[in-house]
Amino acid sequence: MAEYIDFYSIYIMGSIQVLLGFYFFARLLHKKVRWIYFALFALCGVQMLQVVRYDSTAESGAFALLLVAGGMLLLRADWKSAALYAALVVEVMQLCYGIVSVMLSIFYPLASGFDQNMVGIVFMLSGDVLSLLLSWICCHLVWRYFSYFETIKKQYVVFVLIPILMIFIMDEYIHSFVYGFVVTDSTGVTVYANHYKMLVIQLLAVASLFCILFFYKKLLQNFQLTTELTLLEQEEHSLCQYVEEARAHYEKTKAFRHDIKNHMAVLRELLQSGKLEQALDYIGDMDELAGELSFPCSTNNPVVDLLVGKKLGIAKSMGIDVCCSLVLPYPCGLRDMDVCVILSNALDNAVHACRQMEQGAEKYISITGRMQGDFLFMEVENSFRGNGVLKQGTGLSNVKAVAEKYHGAVSMKVQGNVFVLNVLLIIPQDG
Repeated sequence: MAEYIDFYSIYIMGSIQVLLGFYFFARLLHKKVRWIYFALFALCGVQMLQVVRYDSTAESGAFALLLVAGGMLLLRADWKSAALYAALVVEVMQLCYGIVSVMLSIFYPLASGFDQNMVGIVFMLSGDVLSLLLSWICCHLVWRYFSYFETIKKQYVVFVLIPILMIFIMDEYIHSFVYGFVVTDSTGVTVYANHYKMLVIQLLAVASLFCILFFYKKLLQNFQLTTELTLLEQEEHSLCQYVEEARAHYEKTKAFRHDIKNHMAVLRELLQSGKLEQALDYIGDMDELAGELSFPCSTNNPVVDLLVGKKLGIAKSMGIDVCCSLVLPYPCGLRDMDVCVILSNALDNAVHACRQMEQGAEKYISITGRMQGDFLFMEVENSFRGNGVLKQGTGLSNVKAVAEKYHGAVSMKVQGNVFVLNVLLIIPQDG
């Protein structure tokens, strides 16, 4: 009978426990696992259980080390993430098994009038099933709501790893101290542990673990928001510079137009005096000055002209074909800053997408836009190589935020090797 129980505990339940832990370990790492890896890991897990099956602390530690090794060797994960998720999975499963074990210890005295062998088998089977079910639920909750570590900086891992290890060690110590020794009173009667207190301790440990994960997630979100805010402030500063440069450019153009009568008078005097060579030189100087004041891209908005001209100039220097047929009313009910946010992020993404194209592939960026009634429509089309997969970053989020501000809409689509971004804005009316 004992041989069958050992076979069941090690080869059947042991394999299931090991596979369950490895499954959620791989999911937390966001790794896809082939079936051969599951078989290999189950085999190693069974061999481990045969060595340390009489020591629960050694069993948990060995299981955690096995997960770390499997994560690094089979899943190609870095050791910090592997250590964090291994400790997390083992701790969750350990607490779940501890809760079920304590609950069974509470109900076990109620079955004293039945066949103890049959009661022991029933309690063992029901305990294994309930432990696996509770472990599945808790691990799924961890994966569902706290699967966010793949995007964080690895130096922050230690802040959550230390508390998890602390809960793990304290739980093992309390469990070993309460259930690891048989205590008798002065009459020689066995004194049983207070299972209710142990149940409360186990439940509080689970709650503490989820609280740690919850507040750590909030901490990481604050770090991310702070980083995005810094990037937005830098972008706003850059766009403000565009606005100031455009204004200065406009003032120079205005001054040139004001002086054009004087320039024409000088040319008339030179031509009437027969000084053709000097007149041609003067015309050349005027042409050079006019070239400096003109925008490479004319949208009828000096701020947008400067921004788009510089962005497309960068793209052209990279061998990217550019085309701009955007016409904007000036002035209109849109803030120059908001229009620049849309075009700046859209063109930055377009240039980045073109740089990812293979050598020799067609690379182009096209900007179109028009005003129709109270609606302003803009479209940015560019070469794209992403196999139809779109990843929305902070730039596109900023574009959507501006569109929502003007009660508009944003659409993105991929057609073969072409990415198209459409932005529709509703121009607010005065009054």
